[in-house]
Amino acid sequence: MPLSPVAEHHTTAASAKVANWTRLVTVLVALTVLTRLPSFARTPWNPDEGFLATQARQLADGGVLYDTVVDRKPPFVPLLYRGAFAVFGDDSLWPLRVAAVLAVVVGAVLAASLAARRWGERAAWTGGICYVFLTVGLKPEDTQAATFEVFMLPWTVAAVWYAERARWLGAGLAVAGAVLSKQTGGAVLLPVLALLWQARAGWGAFFRVGAGAALPVVSAALAFDPGRFLYWIATGSGSYLSADGAGLKPLLRALAGTGLLTLAALPLVVALVRAVRSRAAAGPAARAPLHGTADLWIWLAASLGAATVGFQFFGHYFLQLVPPLALLGAAALHELTVRAATVALAATAFLACVFVGWGFTDSRAEVDHARRLADTVRSYTDHKDRVLLWGMHPEGYWLAKRSPASRYLTAGFLTNFSGGRGEARVGERYAMEGAWPHFERELRRRPPELIVDDSRGKRYGVQQIPTLRRHLARHYEKVATIDGSSFYLRTRPEIRSSSRASGVSQPR
Repeated sequence: MPLSPVAEHHTTAASAKVANWTRLVTVLVALTVLTRLPSFARTPWNPDEGFLATQARQLADGGVLYDTVVDRKPPFVPLLYRGAFAVFGDDSLWPLRVAAVLAVVVGAVLAASLAARRWGERAAWTGGICYVFLTVGLKPEDTQAATFEVFMLPWTVAAVWYAERARWLGAGLAVAGAVLSKQTGGAVLLPVLALLWQARAGWGAFFRVGAGAALPVVSAALAFDPGRFLYWIATGSGSYLSADGAGLKPLLRALAGTGLLTLAALPLVVALVRAVRSRAAAGPAARAPLHGTADLWIWLAASLGAATVGFQFFGHYFLQLVPPLALLGAAALHELTVRAATVALAATAFLACVFVGWGFTDSRAEVDHARRLADTVRSYTDHKDRVLLWGMHPEGYWLAKRSPASRYLTAGFLTNFSGGRGEARVGERYAMEGAWPHFERELRRRPPELIVDDSRGKRYGVQQIPTLRRHLARHYEKVATIDGSSFYLRTRPEIRSSSRASGVSQPR
């Protein structure tokens, strides 16, 4: 029986819509793969990847998160690494690179869906494509690494996507997913509540959002012991979150991060400025441009506020601004003619190509140093030996395939040193509460066969840390210096005198 004209029209429209979304998703996948190609050309990209990879191995060896395996981050991404290693092996990060590609695609598709609902089909394309381009708009070590923010972003976009459709429980669950990826992901709760208020959804919706956001986080706390969970993701980082004495370094880092992302989004920013000026000049009867963006401005402001927490201003912190900025850019391009919007989008694509090229040509000095350090560690130790890398680059453990002698994978836990803040408030007295007694027990119970001072002149070097300096003097002797990193091999009572007499220790 032939369809009626109305039914045929709806069928044709639905088929066209499916075809359009199929094309859009295909384009977003292709663009994401192309913009993230540099991530597959280098391992690791930054210490966070090395930290996560080392944690995953510790968990595989029977470690317990927030007890024998610790970090200041929530559990989702460490467990994701652990799961990937369990399925694909722990010698490569390529499965996490693929997972990062999928995370960007999911975020871009959700952003496109948000833009389509508000401004139409053309905005869907610009919103999704701008999202992909902006995810590489910072230093390559911050954008190409498969770390916390990359996996947090899809949850934040999903939270707003659910809230816009009045699916309040789903919005709350997505907020929880963002928080369990990284604490600052909770900033997306503000635009969710803004949408709830705009919809006049009532207290029932508010409680569904709250329950969805709270229950997964509370469940995680109960699973990992509430006291330890709270300490490691919140209360134990007081000194780390302080910028006292840091001078201008945090400010300069903040300017660098915002400057790079603004450069990557410059055509969108110009279009936004033009649209905002048009709004100011519009008469009372004129339709104001950028309609339907109040929650996006709240989202952008909340994300910027989240990036400032702790005054560290690492570049990857600013990735949190990408979703609202991409959507605001889509709204601004929607106000332009098709030709002007195409030019702006092409300029954004060109800038993304520049950042991708930077990814292929970025300095490999730190990666090469980490590999030389790992090679030296292997030459002095057996596979079963535990080692201590006293520095801020825990990727050495993963590259060397050696187990850490301590649950503290960087010297930052024990000295409060941070690359984002510099050398302000650094020393034993600024360590996390209770860290040094626990660390000393670890050294006594299972002494590391090799200790590597990888501080390379920084203020947290072992010679400036009295407790560790005394421990080295009693039980270790210096055997090598590679790239400014000093290697100390454990001496045993029966060979102490002979090794001191010869003054030489041979690699194993």
